[in-house]
Amino acid sequence: MERADVIILGGGLVGLALVAALDASGLSAIVVDPADPEARKDAAFDGRTSALSSSSKRMFDTVGISEYFPAPGCPIRRIEVADGLSPGGLVFDPGDDDEPLGWMNENRHLRAALMGRAEAGKNTALLWKSRAASVDRGEYGVSVRLEDGRQLSAPLLVAAEGRNSPTREAAGIRVARWKYDHAAIVSTLRHERPHEGVAYEIFYPSGPFALLPMTDDEEGHRSAIVWSVAVDDAPGLLSLSDADFAAEAEAAMGGFLGKVGLLAPRSSYPLGFHHAARITDRRLALIGDAAHGIHPIAGQGVNLGYRDAAALAQVLVEGKRLGLDVGDRQLLDRYQRWRGLDTFMVSLATDGLTRIYGVPGRTASRVRRFGMGLINRIGPVKDRLTAEARGTSGDLPLLLRGLPI
Repeated sequence: MERADVIILGGGLVGLALVAALDASGLSAIVVDPADPEARKDAAFDGRTSALSSSSKRMFDTVGISEYFPAPGCPIRRIEVADGLSPGGLVFDPGDDDEPLGWMNENRHLRAALMGRAEAGKNTALLWKSRAASVDRGEYGVSVRLEDGRQLSAPLLVAAEGRNSPTREAAGIRVARWKYDHAAIVSTLRHERPHEGVAYEIFYPSGPFALLPMTDDEEGHRSAIVWSVAVDDAPGLLSLSDADFAAEAEAAMGGFLGKVGLLAPRSSYPLGFHHAARITDRRLALIGDAAHGIHPIAGQGVNLGYRDAAALAQVLVEGKRLGLDVGDRQLLDRYQRWRGLDTFMVSLATDGLTRIYGVPGRTASRVRRFGMGLINRIGPVKDRLTAEARGTSGDLPLLLRGLPI
């Protein structure tokens, strides 16, 4: 019988962040994941990029993940939001002397850093290419039998299996979900002019076009795109030649970065929303996409998962220091209260933005531009939105403040 403080089902971006947070405070974890970790490091597995908020970056620095990045991320110095290509948008500019709003990283580099930190963990067992055959969450503990017959036990089970979490379904946790009539096309562009660390979000009635700064390389200036288009239009855009697609992207950008070319294959992902009615059950906690999934409109998806990991780690570490069973109901209730409202409010906000900016017509566009201009002039409101972008609003766990637990 292999035993740890926590068994984590799922070794993705959020599951491994929890591993690092627990290991840094001396709690042990066993990770069970059916994937081959080496395949996940390849750009062909996932060519996407993720915005790491400034608070998430503090957590990565504090628990030792940052030192394993194979390449540095690109700081986001400024965010510009526009309704189409019309003037009168919203600008978030913290200034050169302030902390960046976030960092852009290729997902393969995020995975490499998280896996490197997990492999260096003194209190961590990584069971790759393994799958749970049965799970028993009893009154006094959790036991997991793997398909190869091995038996694992822990006081707590954490589901980090993604949006289709079988553990969540087996627990009977209801999920509100719907699909957007959009697909996200992602790729990497090279462009003639430097991006200067600026992230752009250009809203069209057909969907938002996000242009996200990446570190320059031998190919020159680079940015990632996340282009939300109507589901019916996605196959046509994917079937275009690289040159024709680059021309379409350049037109959507308004040509402000000069001539554009394609650097990476295009891929497409359906967009949807889901939110679990609760994120705990008997000796069970949900984190990341197992608990919630939102539109990428504000780049907060994976950062919500890191906030889950930071909060859960703090609850468990502080509980164990008090001599409590880490699967105790009162600890899980604290996690539920801490994360339940935050994730719900962010989910509602991103869904609302998606719908508001999707309303067609000149009148709707004028109203949106007026609203953005108003926010630009109201300091407290703009400061609050900037804090949301950084992930520094609300009751922050210690790790997200850059403090050890």
